[in-house]
Amino acid sequence: MKVREASPKSDRAEAVLPTLTAYGAAVFCGFLYFLAFPGIDIWPLSFVALVPLIVALRGQTPRRAFGLGWTAGFTMTMCGFYWLLDMLKTFSGFPTPLCFLFMAILCGYQAGRIGLCGLLSARAERRGWSPALAFSLAFAASELVYPLLFPWYYGATVHQVPALAQVAELGGPIAVALTLVAANLAFAEPIVAWLRKQRVDLKRSAAYAAIVAASALYGAVRIPQVDAKTRAAPKGRVGLVQANMSLEGKRLDQREGLLRHLRLTQELQRGGPLDLVVWSETSVMGAVNEQNASFELARRFTSRLGIPALFGGVLVREVKDEREYVLFNSALLTDRSGRLVGRYDKQFLLAFGEYLPFGDTFPILYNWSPNSGKFTPGSTLDPLPLAGRDIATFICYEDISPGFVNSIVRRGSPQLLANLTNDAWFGDTTEPWIHLALSQFRAIEHRRFFVRSTNSGISAFVDPVGRITQHSEPFKQQALAENIAWLSASTPYELWGDVPWWAVSLAIVVMGFVSLRRALPTRADTTGTLTVADLSQARTPDKLANQSDAFRASSRAWFRRSQSELSGSE
Repeated sequence: MKVREASPKSDRAEAVLPTLTAYGAAVFCGFLYFLAFPGIDIWPLSFVALVPLIVALRGQTPRRAFGLGWTAGFTMTMCGFYWLLDMLKTFSGFPTPLCFLFMAILCGYQAGRIGLCGLLSARAERRGWSPALAFSLAFAASELVYPLLFPWYYGATVHQVPALAQVAELGGPIAVALTLVAANLAFAEPIVAWLRKQRVDLKRSAAYAAIVAASALYGAVRIPQVDAKTRAAPKGRVGLVQANMSLEGKRLDQREGLLRHLRLTQELQRGGPLDLVVWSETSVMGAVNEQNASFELARRFTSRLGIPALFGGVLVREVKDEREYVLFNSALLTDRSGRLVGRYDKQFLLAFGEYLPFGDTFPILYNWSPNSGKFTPGSTLDPLPLAGRDIATFICYEDISPGFVNSIVRRGSPQLLANLTNDAWFGDTTEPWIHLALSQFRAIEHRRFFVRSTNSGISAFVDPVGRITQHSEPFKQQALAENIAWLSASTPYELWGDVPWWAVSLAIVVMGFVSLRRALPTRADTTGTLTVADLSQARTPDKLANQSDAFRASSRAWFRRSQSELSGSE
């Protein structure tokens, strides 16, 4: 008896859902994802939002799995990034249909991240790996490796639930997301079993639910521990200012912008002494030569503040090429006397808006694109020093990159996290709330207070547990002050960062090429040949038992027949 490999089609499990139903489930998943996400914030849906996609992916080919994931992602991004349409209309001047097309193209690209999850998951499942394990690893890998223009992650759906968010100190937002994936698997597996007319494995669902319970228990233990450490730490009082200048108003009336910041800062000072005041990104308009920035800024206003200030400004440097000069989007720190003591330059720049790709290497490109920004990225990640303490500072959407912020924190031992942002580009939409929700996790990952000042909202204070202690309202002039603790903690995520998730990403890729299936005989065909497909159809205990009984019966019959033939020969 010989064993042969089955044809590719015979070695595949059939899809749980027919094609049209599967794509309908993917659309439903995308809509639930949107409802669970910050901005809409129906966070309990995060426990079930992925269920339709998990069921739809089961048994699919890699190509179709990519299409299903992409469909779910496209639905989610077209709903969740609705604010892109008005932004494009406002700043491009193009007609609405053309702006909608550009929005759809961008969302189509962003949706590729969920498509990648489906593709990786299906490849591993096809090679015999556990579908639940494959989906979990693929989900983590897609959140890490897929490049996005507007980053987001699934863990942000529970930003309002501190108990479920505390595992971020172990593995960032991906660790939070995987606990939610486990919750979704607890619901999805019984549905898959029911559709396949198989016995529902309640123990497996209970195991997935236990992962969520363990995460919540971890949070319940860690929150009081962190709170106790916060109460025991040295205290400070920090203010933040939200001047609410329009995008054009900031440029056209620079004096008004500065006056608003000064007036709101004085209001904060009347409420009590401050150790620091934080203004937003480019809150001080008008480029200043970097060589005499300290003197020029002191002459204009810092010497009159009387308190340390962290504010956004634009510095300029002359260069000897076609550009003539370059600009820096900077966060500048002054001491009580108004002297400039620290500077951080933004590193994640917006292509074409802030810089021209390859413009630093080939400055002649600016002759062909004269309207492109001449900003250049900073060269250091060092925290900013303030009277014996350090402040980890980042600008704009750098605060939603866990790995980048981790790099800054690891450069020193900062006692405070600070972000300077301008979200006025997106209008009075859900985008500022989404941005804040995504950034909250930096406080948990590093167990520091996080101060976030924006031009038009949402400005906020976030404590080391990830709770928002105060926040501003969008498009209002406001000044807030908060008592903070100067903390210098060290967390597992700070130690190893995203290294475990890179290992997970490598693992799911390898699983897509390494098969677990073995060609073992289970039944003979008419030619006495066994196929791998026979094995895949005979792996349940009942079938194995039946085939074992049949084999023993066949063996006994063969033995009796042989004895009879031998007796006849004699």
